[in-house]
Amino acid sequence: MNNLKALNIVIILLFVCISAGSGFAQVDVPRRTTAITYPLDQVVFVQFRGTTRFPRMKGEGKMKRTSRNGTEIELSVSKMPRPFELGAGFATYVLWAISPDGQVDNLGEIKRRGFFEFDSKISVTTPLQNFALIITAEPHFLVRQPSQEIMLENLNPYTRTGATISTASAVQYFGNSSDYFRDSRTPEIAELDYSKTPSTILQAKQAVALARFAGAERDATEEMNEAVTLLQNAETAWKAGRPEETVDITARKAVSVAVKAESTAGVRKGAREKRNEQTRSDAETRQAENRYQDAQNIITELRAQLADETRNKELSEREVSTYSTQIRELRAENGRLIEELGRLRVEADNAKQRLAAIENEKQASDEQRLRDEKMNNLMANQAGFVQSLRRFGTVAKSERGIILTMPENFWSAIRSTTFAPNADTKLSSLGELLSNNPDYKLVIEAHTDDRGTSEELDDLTQQRSRAIAERLSGFGVAESRIDAKGMGAALPLAPNTTNASRAKNRRVQLILVPNI
Repeated sequence: MNNLKALNIVIILLFVCISAGSGFAQVDVPRRTTAITYPLDQVVFVQFRGTTRFPRMKGEGKMKRTSRNGTEIELSVSKMPRPFELGAGFATYVLWAISPDGQVDNLGEIKRRGFFEFDSKISVTTPLQNFALIITAEPHFLVRQPSQEIMLENLNPYTRTGATISTASAVQYFGNSSDYFRDSRTPEIAELDYSKTPSTILQAKQAVALARFAGAERDATEEMNEAVTLLQNAETAWKAGRPEETVDITARKAVSVAVKAESTAGVRKGAREKRNEQTRSDAETRQAENRYQDAQNIITELRAQLADETRNKELSEREVSTYSTQIRELRAENGRLIEELGRLRVEADNAKQRLAAIENEKQASDEQRLRDEKMNNLMANQAGFVQSLRRFGTVAKSERGIILTMPENFWSAIRSTTFAPNADTKLSSLGELLSNNPDYKLVIEAHTDDRGTSEELDDLTQQRSRAIAERLSGFGVAESRIDAKGMGAALPLAPNTTNASRAKNRRVQLILVPNI
C-alpha cells in the first residue's frame, strides 16, 4: 500500500522541527521536510543534511523530471554511520519519496559496506513530481513505511542558472510506531558481528523476527517455514564461502517470503478476531434473551407486590403529613446551603484571579531574565562571530547591528545579477555560519551607483538582494530570518563623480540584528 494515511501527512506553514532520537528510535513527534515541485526537463540540485540524531551525515542529489521516465534521482550520501550506532533492529537504509497528498514511495535500498562509515550512491526513478526525500534506517529493504530512525532529509533546491523552484512550505509526517521497536519481548538480531555478517542476512533475520512477532508461526505457518528455510540456506551458503551474489539472492528471497508471511498473518489474524467477535455477539444476544425472560418474571412478582402495597396505602397516607413537614424543613436548609455555596464560589474565584496575576507576573519576570541571559551570551560570543564574518567582506558595527559589506567580485559583472563562478563556495560557507548563529535576523541591502534610470537601478539591486537571500536559504538559513531590500542608488557612500567613488557605492550589505 502506497497511500498510508496512518502517517497523517499534511502540508503546514511551520518551520523545520526535528527531535533527537534515543534508545531504539527517535521520539514519535511530527517532523517537517520541504516538498519540492520538480520542473520538466530541468536539472535541479538538492542538498541533504543529517538530523540531530546523525548530524555528521551529508548528501547531495541531482534531479531531473522527464515526460518519459518520471523524476530521475541521482543521490550521493557520505559519512553513513556504522551499523552498531543505529541500535538493535536496523540493518540497512531506505530512500523514501513523500508527496504532500499522502503518498509514500519506497525508492530502494542504500546498501552499506563493511563496519566503518562509508559513502554510497543510488540512482532511481519515481513517477511523483512534487515530493520530499528522506533516508531512514530500516530492519530490511521491503518495509512499507518509514521508521523513526530518520538519517537525512532534503533542504531547499537550487539550480545552476539561479531559477526559482516551487516548494511547499513543509511536509509533516510521523515515524514508525510499530510495537516491534517498543515491546521488550521482541528479540534482537542474533548475530551482532556486523563487520562479518552480510547485510542481506541481517535483513532476513529481522524480516523473520517481524513475521514471528506478527504471529506468522500460527497464522502463516507454510510461508513462515519457507522464510526460515531460505534464511538457513543463505547462512549456510555464506559460511560455506559461496559467491556473494548467490548468498544475496537467497537472503533477499527470505526477506520477501517473510514479509509475505507477516502480511498473511495479519490478514488471517483479523479474520479470526472477526469470527471471535461474531461468536461473542451471538453469546451476548442469548444472554439478552435470558435477561428479557427474567424481566418478565420480575414483572409478575412486582404486580403481586403492588397489590400488597395498595392495601398499605392507608397507612402511608397517615405519614404524608409528617413527610411534608420534613420536606419543607429540608428545602429551607437546602436554600441556606445554596447561598453559602455561592459565597464560597465567589471567594474561590477571587483567589484564583489573585493567583493567576501572581503567576503571570512571575512568568513575565522569568521571560525577561531569559531574554537578558540570551543577549549576554550573544554579546559574549559576538567577537568570534564578527571575526568569522571578515572572511566574506568588510565588517563594521553600528546602532543597526553588525554590518557585513560584501565585495563586488561576488557578481559576474558590474550590472549582473548572476553570481561569479567562485561565489557559491563563499555563500555556502557564509550560509553555514549564519545557520549556526540563529539568534540574528538578517537584512540584505543591495546598493549601486547612479548610472541608469531609477527604475533600472531599483530593479538591479532588488534582484541582487533576492538572489543572495535565496542562495542563503538554500544553504540552510531559515527564510523567516531574512529581509531582502533593493536600495537602488539612494544611499551613496561617496559622490558618483569618479570610477573609484562609484565602485564604493556598488555594494551589498548584510545587517545582522539580534533577534531576542
